[in-house]
Amino acid sequence: MPLHLLKLCVGVDAIEDLQAWIDFRLEEKRARGEPAEQYHTTRMVPTRREELLDGGSLYWVIKGTIQARQHLVDIRPFTDAAGIKRCQLVLEPVLHPTRPQPRRPFQGWRYLKAEDAPADIRKLSGGGDIPEAMRRELAELCLI
Repeated sequence: MPLHLLKLCVGVDAIEDLQAWIDFRLEEKRARGEPAEQYHTTRMVPTRREELLDGGSLYWVIKGTIQARQHLVDIRPFTDAAGIKRCQLVLEPVLHPTRPQPRRPFQGWRYLKAEDAPADIRKLSGGGDIPEAMRRELAELCLI
């Protein structure tokens, strides 16, 4: 059973904002001729690397609620120019909306057991995603 990470997504109001930021950063990297991969840099290195990379995801808390996840591709520890140990969480650049799950603020990241992780929101029968405004309203009504 995979292990996941949980992280606050500061400065983002909705899943679409996060996806737009990811797309913008990937395009910047392509324009500079760099590999178009998405990663999030954090100070602490997860010690349970193998469990996380065995199908784990990074779950994003947006506005006090877990709303989306991204599949973890790799975990790369490194030392920055100032000599501080850091870690790149390499992520699949696709967001998967999840059932909303409230979370209190915290610093850094937290491990999230598979049984505690919210389920993905399924696609509509026509194959498209639920629009963000509708998803928020359904969540407020406790229907998803």
